[in-house]
Amino acid sequence: MTRVIQSSSSLDGKTIVLGITGSIAAVRCVELARELMRHGASVHAVMTKEAQKIIHPEAMRYATGNPVITEITGGVEHVEFCGMGGKAHLLLVAPCTANTIGKIAHGIDDTPVTTFATTAFGSDIPIMIVPAMHESMYNHPIVIENTGKLTELGVEFVNPAVEEGAAKIAGKEEILLRAERTLGGKKLAGKRILITGGATAEAIDPIRLLTNRASGKTGIELAFEAFRRGADVTLVHRGCIGIQGICESTIESAKDMAKIVLEELSKGYDILISAAAISDFTVTPATEKIKSGKVVTLTLRPAPKLIRQARQKYPQLKIIGFKAETNVTEDELIERARESMKASALSMVVANDISKGGMGAEENDVYIIDSNVKHISGTKRYIAAEIMNKIEVIL
Repeated sequence: MTRVIQSSSSLDGKTIVLGITGSIAAVRCVELARELMRHGASVHAVMTKEAQKIIHPEAMRYATGNPVITEITGGVEHVEFCGMGGKAHLLLVAPCTANTIGKIAHGIDDTPVTTFATTAFGSDIPIMIVPAMHESMYNHPIVIENTGKLTELGVEFVNPAVEEGAAKIAGKEEILLRAERTLGGKKLAGKRILITGGATAEAIDPIRLLTNRASGKTGIELAFEAFRRGADVTLVHRGCIGIQGICESTIESAKDMAKIVLEELSKGYDILISAAAISDFTVTPATEKIKSGKVVTLTLRPAPKLIRQARQKYPQLKIIGFKAETNVTEDELIERARESMKASALSMVVANDISKGGMGAEENDVYIIDSNVKHISGTKRYIAAEIMNKIEVIL
């Protein structure tokens, strides 16, 4: 096994049994195992005979650093990992064929993977299934029925991407995120969190836009972190992350952002995290493309202020604001953040000086301001986790 450089500690101390069945998507399991390990998990592979025809057990032994289970022996491996008090925290069957879904649904355990599943059911160990098969098989009414039956029994499914006639295995990043949520303690379970992220854009004409440098990474990392902790998450932004379980609304302008957010808030949320870099100005767009090669004068007018509108309409709502400034001292930055906090009755403000970096970058340097001030630097994932730690206390 080559050395794994750990990306986070989200799965530290967790043992994941990776059940591999006879789908061509089994070739993705080396990288899936490594991705889980990069976040602290210990991974043990269990393979059916059909899976071994597609990827050699030695490849998985190399990937995980652990012996691969290809048959149930006198060592009763299924009990060691998935029995009462067993080592496993999660049985992850990826990829999972239609055949294996059917067997697990009917308690048939004639392969190492299905024997592990039967044992995990009896020990209340979480089971996560990641299907991969031809589209026609995935659409079979009995496969759909078996999937529904297992869902009712508490099995979690990470649905495939259906394209090119195939129900393709979900990406390793999505599988990782779902595993983190399952194993993460769910401290925000039952909480509804609305997050805005990224830049908005104001149309100048049918082709051109006025926007800013915000990448939306902070909003996405906040959505991921809230999801990991069990919250029901809605993300409003210009992009699309396409993660099952995270609701998304795609917008373009500041007006769109305000309209969608205010409509969403009417459905009942515990907190609004306003991390988007919403345009301060808008223009009246031309109906046709403005001809190039000449000087154009644009008249800017103030765009709607989302936080102000949200506070007026929902006076009891908890709101987290973000404050970006340029070329100010630390004291000035904190003072301006406190002014915003007071003006809109915010629970917390995250402030930074973007002239020193952060906008569009992977890392940032911010001040988290509530009754105290906390200065943190690091990746946006790390900063999102620190913000969520504060939000856990607020909620």
